[in-house]
Amino acid sequence: MAKCTPNTGNKQLDEAITKWLQYDKNPQTLEIVKKLVTDNNIEELNACFGSRMEFGTAGLRSAMGAGTSRMNDLTVIQTTQGFCRYLEQHFINLKERGVVIGFDARAHPASGGNSKRFATLAATVFVSHGVPVFLFSSITPTPFVPYTVTYKKLCAGIMVTASHNPKQDNGYKVYWSNGSQIIPPHDAGIASAIEENLEPWPQSWDEMLIKDSPLLKDPYAEINQHYFQDIQQHCFHRKINKTSKVKFVHTSVHGVGHEFVKSSFKAFDLAQPYAVPEQKDPDPEFSTVKYPNPEEGKGVLTLSFALAAKEGASIILANDPDADRLAVAEKQESGEWKVFSGNELGALLGWWMFTCWKEQNKDPAAVKDVYMLASTVSSKILRAIAVKEGFHFEETLTGFKWMGNRSHQLLEQGKKVLFAFEEAIGYMCSPVVLDKDGVSAAAIAAEMACYLATKGTSLSQQLKHIYEEYGYHITKASYFICYDSETIRKLFNRLRNFEGEGTYPKTCGSFTVSGVRDLTTGYDSNESDKKAILPTSKSSEMLTFTFSNGGVATMRTSGTEPKIKYYAEICAPPGNSDPEQLKTELKNLVDAIVEDFFEPEKNNLTPQPQ
Repeated sequence: MAKCTPNTGNKQLDEAITKWLQYDKNPQTLEIVKKLVTDNNIEELNACFGSRMEFGTAGLRSAMGAGTSRMNDLTVIQTTQGFCRYLEQHFINLKERGVVIGFDARAHPASGGNSKRFATLAATVFVSHGVPVFLFSSITPTPFVPYTVTYKKLCAGIMVTASHNPKQDNGYKVYWSNGSQIIPPHDAGIASAIEENLEPWPQSWDEMLIKDSPLLKDPYAEINQHYFQDIQQHCFHRKINKTSKVKFVHTSVHGVGHEFVKSSFKAFDLAQPYAVPEQKDPDPEFSTVKYPNPEEGKGVLTLSFALAAKEGASIILANDPDADRLAVAEKQESGEWKVFSGNELGALLGWWMFTCWKEQNKDPAAVKDVYMLASTVSSKILRAIAVKEGFHFEETLTGFKWMGNRSHQLLEQGKKVLFAFEEAIGYMCSPVVLDKDGVSAAAIAAEMACYLATKGTSLSQQLKHIYEEYGYHITKASYFICYDSETIRKLFNRLRNFEGEGTYPKTCGSFTVSGVRDLTTGYDSNESDKKAILPTSKSSEMLTFTFSNGGVATMRTSGTEPKIKYYAEICAPPGNSDPEQLKTELKNLVDAIVEDFFEPEKNNLTPQPQ
């Protein structure tokens, strides 16, 4: 073992590696680290051990591999021990209620890591501590975990997934007892508890412990049954669904979603969608796509277009690999395919959910208890619909953790939360899951398309009707890739000290800035006390500019990817707006933001791949 003593010249790094060699029992990651130590590969050792994965509101997300900065057996055990201790502090009945754990199909043979193994180890930690665990026996969509938390009244849920991240990544997503993702201060509390529980407990590695334990139960069959029963409350046109001639293609982009979307179609009496054969089964290599993310547009849907042409299908439904997101594309009369943006599908689903609710509720006073939500970077179309129809619209910070928690508060107050969405193709069409859910959204979107077909209308035509009635909302969202945190810091600091300290830009190209909101510092020029109403976070960058032409643009960093994202929108009141003119104006505004605020050449930023 003498030659396996680290000697990097960095005491802190050497200590982290030494502890790892004591704690890790996975032969593959242990061997990787031993070889790095033997070779004194300081660069790689620093990459693996120079930092610990940060536990935030999104839980963990990182590449699978050896070391404290990666997703592996030991970091999953350490995280679960901290989470278990934290739950003990908050729930005196944790050992009666328990937790649920689900997983996707990700795997990393080189380090021996995979989602199922991580989920099993997490279950072992809880069971070794006397906590009941509902561990799914097979892959499930992410929405099943928050659903199970609520349905079985559990203390918490864990989903092992990296959603649509690259194939080498994995993640550990956490839900609180209200069925929503955690929000501050739970993230900091859990992170602190992890640091205090880094040494594996005596039985944390003993997977045999759960084999015959009465504390371990498999909720798969029960949840599969009840989830699909519960979402049927949103099926309003069963007769139309049964006889519809609309044909659908579905792709799960090598993820877990296909079998579950088939079940949601069955629950709605919809004819089964055609499956893209090369993509319908889980494949941790994501072998037919460059990015397993339907948000990236037509590139991910190439095989879907080909199958639709072969089968005469007019609509494509695509889930991301953990099936919490949904993308929709529709064949146009020209033969071209239109892939709806997240904001466009949000407008359609919001309109549909309200239309169906209105059909069922004839009392005009009932609308006063109806709510819809959207994240602050998403289109304001729901606000426009709410103003005209009389229901409430609320805006939250970016991320479904905020919308889920706010929805829970409203439901507790006896309100009706009809719909929530974010522009990143995330939709909550049913309060049975207080998170985005691509499985229920797929069936609801399909029913909407079948209904519109009976009126001789397409999704694209209906979107135009919505904009004509409530006002055009033209949006553009994209991102730059940047791996250098110092570049990102300088970029945002420049905008905060544009013409001297504490001053923001007054113009952007030919456009006049009429307001600035900075949710990193808490400043908002539009408020009388100059303080932002939405919660602020110093750990992430988020700047919103409003312009005198009615445009709004937000720049923010991503919590899970090396991206600086931007979102721009121009809203026009209902009436005779020229959408083409608005599109041109938005393009010019976006070009100015990219040129003046991002400075991509100077900052060496890589634009979103086309």
